[in-house]
Amino acid sequence: MIPALLATNTTVQAADEQPKAEKKPEAITVVGSRVAGRSADDLPVPVDILSKEALQNTGQIEVGRMLQAIAPSFNFSTSAISDGTDALRPATLRGLGPDQTLVLINGKRRHQASLIHINTSVGRGTAGTDMNAIPAAAIKRIEVLRDGAAAQYGSDAIAGVINIVLNDEEDGGKVGLQYGQYSEGDGESTNLDVAKGFALGDSGYLNTTLNIRDRGTTNRAGLHGSCQFSGCTDGANGVKVAGDPREATATRETFRIGDADSRQFALTVNTAYELGAGELYGFITYSKRDNESAAFFRHNANNGGNAPLQDGDATIPAGFLPKINSDINDISYNFGYSTEFDNDSSLDISYTYGQNKIDYVTSDTINSSYANSLRYTTDLSADEIRASVPREAAAYGLELALRTINLDYTASYDALELAIGAELRTDWYAVTAGEEYSYRDYDTVEGQSLYATDRSAGTQGFGGIGPVSEVDETRDVTSFYVDMETELSDDFIISGAVRYDDYEGFGDSTNFKVAANWSVTDNFSLRSAMSSGFRAPSMQQLYFNNISTQFINDPANPDGDQIAVQVGTFRNDSNLAKSIGIPELKEEESTNFSLGAVVAVTDDVNLTIDYYTIDIDDRIVISNKLGYGLSDTLDSALTAAGAGAGQFFLNGADTETKGLDIIATWNTEVADGDLNLTFAANFTDTEVAKVFAPANSALGDVDPSDIFSEQDISIIEEWQPKDRISVTGLYTIEDWSINLAFNRYGEYTVTDGGRQTYGAEILTDLRVKYQINDNMSVNIGGNNIFDVYPDKNTIGNSRTGTIVDASGNQIVSSPGVFTYSRRSAPFGFNGAYYYAGLEYSF
Repeated sequence: MIPALLATNTTVQAADEQPKAEKKPEAITVVGSRVAGRSADDLPVPVDILSKEALQNTGQIEVGRMLQAIAPSFNFSTSAISDGTDALRPATLRGLGPDQTLVLINGKRRHQASLIHINTSVGRGTAGTDMNAIPAAAIKRIEVLRDGAAAQYGSDAIAGVINIVLNDEEDGGKVGLQYGQYSEGDGESTNLDVAKGFALGDSGYLNTTLNIRDRGTTNRAGLHGSCQFSGCTDGANGVKVAGDPREATATRETFRIGDADSRQFALTVNTAYELGAGELYGFITYSKRDNESAAFFRHNANNGGNAPLQDGDATIPAGFLPKINSDINDISYNFGYSTEFDNDSSLDISYTYGQNKIDYVTSDTINSSYANSLRYTTDLSADEIRASVPREAAAYGLELALRTINLDYTASYDALELAIGAELRTDWYAVTAGEEYSYRDYDTVEGQSLYATDRSAGTQGFGGIGPVSEVDETRDVTSFYVDMETELSDDFIISGAVRYDDYEGFGDSTNFKVAANWSVTDNFSLRSAMSSGFRAPSMQQLYFNNISTQFINDPANPDGDQIAVQVGTFRNDSNLAKSIGIPELKEEESTNFSLGAVVAVTDDVNLTIDYYTIDIDDRIVISNKLGYGLSDTLDSALTAAGAGAGQFFLNGADTETKGLDIIATWNTEVADGDLNLTFAANFTDTEVAKVFAPANSALGDVDPSDIFSEQDISIIEEWQPKDRISVTGLYTIEDWSINLAFNRYGEYTVTDGGRQTYGAEILTDLRVKYQINDNMSVNIGGNNIFDVYPDKNTIGNSRTGTIVDASGNQIVSSPGVFTYSRRSAPFGFNGAYYYAGLEYSF
């Protein structure tokens, strides 16, 4: 019987639903091997096959969170007040970066998201794939290859490959509805799935899935403990004494720290039709997701982001919380033709297009420099200015697209399986400017303030990008590969691959892989693989540039409120970067080695253990926020650019990763029911072996620790759990099924002004399903049912303090608004989530 949680170490055929009697059995090819029908046990590399039932049993409604619940090597970290990262979370494998895992759809390369994570979160400086753009109801299975595979699939496959296989049922359908919310009473979610398969005569199918998902915001912010109005004075023991009577009545719930509000519509179509001697196939995926997250609250007191007017009061007297609205549109389509020949060979040609577009609008905000200019250039009163200042503007747009043509030929020669292929790809990346109000500095010209006071440019919370920073760039990629696999004997399989990739802009890369599986006995086999790999600089790393307001710890007062700094992200071919000698980016290079064992302990108990090492040279990282005083040349360049600090993408680090994966399954009968138990664990450790500054540049003589801060290194080494362990049991009896899962998230450490290690936690998930009849079922459940939270935050906080009125009565006392770390929270900080669902099949 197949484990319900993790269908690994079983044949691929068994991982799927049984084919209908009238339908020809599939010759399934699983990621990691181009040989159809190969058992997962026989593969020389570890591949997890996650069925749709396993995904559904997690109780989650987003693919990223489903994977995190059942694949311990996968992490889907939560952060807050991190701009676009709030809406599009970084997905990682084996503790590496989001851009070091390749994602496929039906075996075809999936495009990345156009967002690059430039703020302080897991995956800083990288661009990953939007795992939540595909609705879970459209997925037949997910294959997770936990090994380097750049020699087989090209750039990005350093940590591994995730292949999402879409539904291909030719009849039947279902409607599923789930509603849930957190125990705190927020984060309400409603998820509707409608799926239907259609037969195309006797020779094909068309399978469609519609998904509508609505997820409300959560908020776990602490109280605003600092003074919101001017006039506070120092009292005893650091207590502040309010000077403005409004301080006593001001709201203290000013921040919103938690999940963004999110609404998604998604449609997926998967189809194939026998035509001539082969099969015409294709798929379409489309999703539109609207998100709203929040930035830092701008209060009244001495804040250039809330400019005082001529009456001495702020533009928005009560303060304001800027909102970041992101409209994410994601589309991909594929069509191809495959045919088999009489000599056991086949040919497959396909075209794939994918595009991700994000448009940002900042609302509930102001451009302080605009309000300030009205103060000095018009006869408007302060109240008239307040009424006329726009509160919303389009900030900018991001677009990324891939166009890929693949030609794959396979042939079988007795014991030798041969695959030869070519790929032509064009990458396209664009940044479009926002409205003038979102980025313009109205009270400054050429770095000189026009008036007695100078206020911040652009929309507060999320500033725009102007025409000077627009991008429209393309890159062509040509690739060839040869992949061979042979059975030297009935017990020994060996495979090898060589791939050549030529990237316009930085050159070519040739990589190899050799792997083997040796069945020592009928119940015990060894597997091992060694490969080289690479990751080309992403289009975002090459071309993204802007100047934005970022909040950092004040070097002069590390324990005080975080301060706003205008930080520029400058592309490496920009005039500023060239003026200080920043070199062009080149590819990352990796070496992977793995050694594992597959043990059939009994007919019902399977065990796999896999050890791996991943060494990456010239890893592309984003520098620290480099300010004045490091280099005279840099100082002059920053002044000319109007930035208080600059950050750059550099080949600046070598890293070493070591880890161990363990998976055990046991299937047995208990009290007339079936019990499937799965134990899965990942232990991983990444160290930054070396950091280095670009030679022959203005940074060449700067200490690398100033270019790559302790925090930058900590993000790579420590912000993801060192270990993840899950134990899951699925018990089915008659019309009932009960899924109980224990997920342990290991320790992780965050550097944010100070250092704090967050302890390991165990989360418990429970789902109970009852099959009412052949067509209808109901389910109830809860994730994190014991309401476990991460350790409370003690570092990097903001808006801390105690305030009393003139009579000594306490107004507020708060350790800060960040009750939990906003930088990294592997399982979030929302607490318990409960849900109920209904499913009707037809």
